[in-house]
Amino acid sequence: MKFTVLRFTLGIAVAAMAAACNKPQQTSTTTPAAAPVVAGKAEIVYVNSDSLLTKYDYFKDMSARLEDKGKKAQVDVSSKGQAFQREVAEYQKGAATLSADQRAATEQRLARKQQELQTYNQNASAQVQQEQAAENAKLYDKIADFLKGYAKEKGYKMILTYSKANPTVLFGDESLNVTNDVVKILNDKYKTDKK
Repeated sequence: MKFTVLRFTLGIAVAAMAAACNKPQQTSTTTPAAAPVVAGKAEIVYVNSDSLLTKYDYFKDMSARLEDKGKKAQVDVSSKGQAFQREVAEYQKGAATLSADQRAATEQRLARKQQELQTYNQNASAQVQQEQAAENAKLYDKIADFLKGYAKEKGYKMILTYSKANPTVLFGDESLNVTNDVVKILNDKYKTDKK
């Protein structure tokens, strides 16, 4: 699910970028129905978002960070749940020796603790989801900002996205695929920014 959300996010980023960079096409009398070309160069290219996500170092680091946070939250919730289960088991062992008032008070305390544990679990899950959403937004902004400058520098009017999971491009000539160039520049920039 994590990759589906990120692919969707990336797809939206590239589509938004394409819309932002789309300028009115200058028509040429020599190529009436041909694909848009600037001095022998394509104006519309695409990025394979599947490849971009698997090769982009920032995305790999971001995924690892989010996975670590998710595992830590899961371990924390699990340990609290196990401690609660031990407390319930201890109560059940000694319940026969307690008075009715003591049993009622202990059961009420355990019920409150169970509710607190459920609330804690929900809050931990919501926090992980919020962090994922914030990281996805940063990834979106980072890629969209980069592609806007990249399109301007290369003279592209539009950059489309391709993904097997969510294809907006059903076919694209490999000469229009700029994924490797984008990944190389993004990774180089990321390495420089990390220092």
